[in-house]
Amino acid sequence: MINYPRFIGFASITFLVSLFASCRSSKYLDDDQALVTKVQISGVNPALKESSETYISNQIRPNSRVNLFIYNTFNTTNGRYKTKKIRNVGEPPHLLDSAMVDLSANQIRRFLFSKGYFKARVTPEIAVSKKRAHIDFKVDAGAPYQIRGVDRNFEEADIKDIFEREVLPKTAVKPKTQYDAAKLLDEREKLYVSMRNNGYYNYLRQYMRAGIDSAIAGNLIDLKINVENPSDSTIHKKYQIDSVYMTIRNYGTMSKKSPRRIQDSAKRLLFVDETNSFRWKPLERYMYLRSGNYYSLQEENKSYDRLYEMNGFRSVKIQFVKKDSNKLNVHYDFVPRPRMGNQIEGEYTFSSGMSGFNIGNTFSQRNIFGGSEQLEVKLRYGVLFDPRLAGGLSSKIFNNDFQAGVNLVIPRLMVPFRINPGGKFGLPKTTYSMTLQLFDQDKTYSNRYFITSLNYSWYETENKYHSFTPIVLEYRDGRLDSNFRNKLVQEGYQLYVRSNDRQYFGLGTQYTFVLNGKKLNSKEDFQYFRGTLDISGNFLDLISSLAKLPKNADGEKKIFGVPFLQYAKTELDYRLYRNLGGNRQFVFRFNPGIAIPYGNNSKLLIFEKSFYSGGMNGIRAWQARTLGPGAYNRQSLSEDLRLNLRNLDQLGEIKLEANAEYRFRLLNNFLGAKMNGATFVDMGNVWRLKKDEELNPGGEFKINKFLGQVAIGTGFGLRFDSEYFVIRLDAGLKLKDPQFSGADQWVIKHFFDSKEFKAQYYETHKPDRYNFIQYNFGIGMPF
Repeated sequence: MINYPRFIGFASITFLVSLFASCRSSKYLDDDQALVTKVQISGVNPALKESSETYISNQIRPNSRVNLFIYNTFNTTNGRYKTKKIRNVGEPPHLLDSAMVDLSANQIRRFLFSKGYFKARVTPEIAVSKKRAHIDFKVDAGAPYQIRGVDRNFEEADIKDIFEREVLPKTAVKPKTQYDAAKLLDEREKLYVSMRNNGYYNYLRQYMRAGIDSAIAGNLIDLKINVENPSDSTIHKKYQIDSVYMTIRNYGTMSKKSPRRIQDSAKRLLFVDETNSFRWKPLERYMYLRSGNYYSLQEENKSYDRLYEMNGFRSVKIQFVKKDSNKLNVHYDFVPRPRMGNQIEGEYTFSSGMSGFNIGNTFSQRNIFGGSEQLEVKLRYGVLFDPRLAGGLSSKIFNNDFQAGVNLVIPRLMVPFRINPGGKFGLPKTTYSMTLQLFDQDKTYSNRYFITSLNYSWYETENKYHSFTPIVLEYRDGRLDSNFRNKLVQEGYQLYVRSNDRQYFGLGTQYTFVLNGKKLNSKEDFQYFRGTLDISGNFLDLISSLAKLPKNADGEKKIFGVPFLQYAKTELDYRLYRNLGGNRQFVFRFNPGIAIPYGNNSKLLIFEKSFYSGGMNGIRAWQARTLGPGAYNRQSLSEDLRLNLRNLDQLGEIKLEANAEYRFRLLNNFLGAKMNGATFVDMGNVWRLKKDEELNPGGEFKINKFLGQVAIGTGFGLRFDSEYFVIRLDAGLKLKDPQFSGADQWVIKHFFDSKEFKAQYYETHKPDRYNFIQYNFGIGMPF
């Protein structure tokens, strides 16, 4: 019988040995050829080293190990390269080329010149041994030149006023600083943007020119900057918007009707709709270049952004036609996206020895009311199979989950009073949503859940986002299997029965604030914050008190014969991002949360509102819902309950998590993508607010004990970045496990002799098994 783990391990080692041997192999080369295996720059300022390396020609950079291995595999025979080679397979060997070496040295020297090292010399040294070449670009940079003085001259007083008001306070071109051409370009760009935002439609970057006077003793220069007038005019002209034209193009099936034409003389606007399906006012709201206003580049870009965010157009073009010497006509040209859309998605899942699949379908109707509104109908079905269950395939279904949802997104705030965030920083939206879920877990639990909500979202500034949901109405009918319910009652788990075998109504309000959400994909230094607040039941409690509604046997007030929820929940997500240069980044995250049931259901928070720990975006050494609460150990459950309550019993009302992750580049080109690496440390847990010896003994939060109940994991991850999405594979390793006590919590000491530890754990925790390493596969970054 094949020992699969050993076979896979042997195959992996064989592949890696072949890979590394092949990528450095030079046996396929001619005698006068050499494979470049190492390139470096020495003697350069460390702050400029990484930027300098970008000027080395790609043709003389060391090959990607994987890509060269693939190329050699398919393009060699009998120890030589084939005459006819397979194109676009792998990466051809990068051979030593003296012309490319000299070109790279010259490019590095020019870059250093632009940074103020006017006398820099770059001398490449090449060492060849056994057909392998090492290239070292030796840099003698010399002392950098400093700016002694800056003389700026403007041929027009209005331009000087704009510069001094909007550019000068932010410029980095100042006396007593090191010369840097990039700072000059930045100042020129700032003036260009300011001029265009102030109506100067014809202004070009080339009107600003800089000269350098280095005929000064010492490493000093004087800068002379001139802002010139156009060659055909004595002044720069400001342009005002005259008329506005809106055209909806129809490049699909032609409408039998004549194009709809609407003219608004007061706004000097003409609307032409070849599709006969759009209303002009919802679009005109986000067209910021309007009659009577001066031209503005900022308003033009803002119009593009908001109109594309409406998600109803495949193409948006804004064109300008000069009407006279200082007037512009604006033409907005739209090409709609297909009105109907349908998307099918599927995935395979694997967890704790069980496997299954999820399949979903999303139907979209764009522009349902003529204002680029989006209607989405989503259907999703998931099933999980447990091979340990007896019987045929249908009998091995552990759980199945069906969901149906409808979303309607309107690109403005639909409120009964006048409010207009304007869309300056983002498209305001009103979203109506409705979801129905039917969930069944074999011989354990069934859930029928319905929720509908009204949400408003808008940007206060570029980096401040608000989401306010004034109405969240939900209904849940959860039922335990009768045999399982009786077993729980017999074993003393009445509290668990009361919290899960129940119906309820919920009517609440939610609010979310996000700071710097748009910066998450950037490499700059910033702080991210997300805070959520969820409050439910207060309004229903007021109604029930005034109407003196009846109560059930547990003393809970009922509305329409069903108890209602009453709780307050908040969760914070703080992150600190630090760029360490190039593609290196450090991220720290702190994620606390607390949920407090009170009033009408003060005994225990329901399952759906509880926190859990573990998973691909939390403490990655644990599977989701398999950590905590507190020091809780599932050994206290019987074997049947450990199976049936899996993923249902490890919840809490308090959550504390912290993560630290160091990210770096491994390969610039791996099968057409960039391969990044990450090392991380995760810590945290969830806790119960109150002591619960029935369900989670040791799971309550205590100030003097919670630090000792913090789980710690570490690990390594690979991220394949294709620029469109990131595929992530993380391997988390358990270091400290709070389900044990004292020194036994440091389970890492059993990692290298884990066989006996795992066997002993299985004997006391059947059917649970202990895994030191947890693999997490996902799309996108964890945080």
